[in-house]
Amino acid sequence: MIFDCAIYRDGHRTDSSDDPAKALREARAADDAFVWIALHDPTPAEFEEVRKVFGLHPLAVEDALKAHQRPKLEVYDDSLFVVLKPVFYESSRDEVSTGEVMLFLGDAFVVTVRHGEASPLPEVRRRLEADPDKLRHGPTSVLYAVADATVDEYLEVATELGTDLDELEAEVFSPSDAGSRGTASRIYLFKRQVLEFRRATVPLAVPLTRLSGTGPSTAEVPFVDAAARPFFRDVNDHLTRVNESVEGLDRLVSDILSAHLAQMGVRQNDDMRKISSWAAMAAIPTLIAGIYGMNFEHMPELRWVWGYPTVVAVMLALEVLLYRNFKRRGWL
Repeated sequence: MIFDCAIYRDGHRTDSSDDPAKALREARAADDAFVWIALHDPTPAEFEEVRKVFGLHPLAVEDALKAHQRPKLEVYDDSLFVVLKPVFYESSRDEVSTGEVMLFLGDAFVVTVRHGEASPLPEVRRRLEADPDKLRHGPTSVLYAVADATVDEYLEVATELGTDLDELEAEVFSPSDAGSRGTASRIYLFKRQVLEFRRATVPLAVPLTRLSGTGPSTAEVPFVDAAARPFFRDVNDHLTRVNESVEGLDRLVSDILSAHLAQMGVRQNDDMRKISSWAAMAAIPTLIAGIYGMNFEHMPELRWVWGYPTVVAVMLALEVLLYRNFKRRGWL
């Protein structure tokens, strides 16, 4: 559905319209105006009118409708297509949720498409409308504001994930065994969240590098004001910090999982040593009782008065000797 369609002139919102074609004509009739159309989970029928009015490329439209795209930047004849993946941290469930935002930039227009509830677009529009000096730079200001808000949220999510990782680390290296149950599954689920986070942050480096003009190709990106390059470089610097944090989180969670599995192996070895020690201690009386239970007629000490106490004393002495030996070695 078309969530909002507004005309901005000289940084100020001048009109809202239900007719995208009319809004585009009015924006192009003025030198300092542009139209901003926001769509939320549009259907193909709803998007068809927008596609015809703004001359959007069919391949980009297909990507915008299907969603589930990697962050990217594509240049077409009449528009620029940018995909961003906002990420939000749900503190109630300690989980990371992702959404998708697509932007079409062209001559005096910007079309934003969002999928899911995780999106900074409503807040970005409110902030831009409260800052006419920034908004008067046209569609470029919208692209910058959305990218900046998305990456800033990445920083917050990385901080929250770092806190969760510290808790996992404390649980794994806790001296008590109380927190060991289910720890491996928690570590694995955390690793999946980090992987989902990386899918949003790492591919975005290439588009921001192009927008900031710091990559192999320093050519200007169509429909983006070249004067905005320093601002995109700032966003790219923040993204680099995020990617470094994500890479560190991924390495640490892998190390924590390895440490947890190693600890589990050590605990199992300890358990096997204890079981083996008790089995060895139980073998001595079993052996002696087995010998004297064979019911042979001629066996030593069968008719000896002190035979039974002597055998019991020998068994107790051997048991004590084995117990002290195993205890000294730390097996019991």
